[in-house]
Amino acid sequence: MPESGKQRRKVAKGVFCSPSDSQADTSLGARPAHMSYFQGSHSINMDAKGRIAIPTKVREDLLALCQGNIVVTAHNEEPCLLIYPEPAWEEIRPQIEALPNMNKAVRRLQRLLLGHATPFELDSAGRVLLPPTLRDHAKLEKKLRLIGQGKKLELWSEELWNAWLEESEDDGDMPVEMQQLAL
Repeated sequence: MPESGKQRRKVAKGVFCSPSDSQADTSLGARPAHMSYFQGSHSINMDAKGRIAIPTKVREDLLALCQGNIVVTAHNEEPCLLIYPEPAWEEIRPQIEALPNMNKAVRRLQRLLLGHATPFELDSAGRVLLPPTLRDHAKLEKKLRLIGQGKKLELWSEELWNAWLEESEDDGDMPVEMQQLAL
């Protein structure tokens, strides 16, 4: 039992919440329950109906973080889909809506992200049925790659993911923040 004397419940690996509030125990590097840090790459398949099964570890995290409620939308620059836990989407959505839409680039971003945003709840088997509009945007076929990106996930066609990995890394000047990053 934590020092406060309150019983806490586990909501994700290393994340505990007290019954009286939703704040997580951040001792020992735990993260708040509303935050997720998805990482890794998962090979998954899509069936003929357009259903994907979320890998067990990711599914468990999504169930703990948002009861399996997610929002899937189109990426604005890459041929892939973005998958947000619903609370993370609800944080970013108002920021997208608040952008000045008199700018053509902003309108495109809003149309792609907000216009394609589709809420889902994982079924009992951890599956989601992706509509044709989202599948078409990302050119999804049977073999897919689910890529952790911190607070969100990306869903790629395996073929396009592999092609992206093989592309030239010359995307222009490296931002200062990347130059200072020590890996």
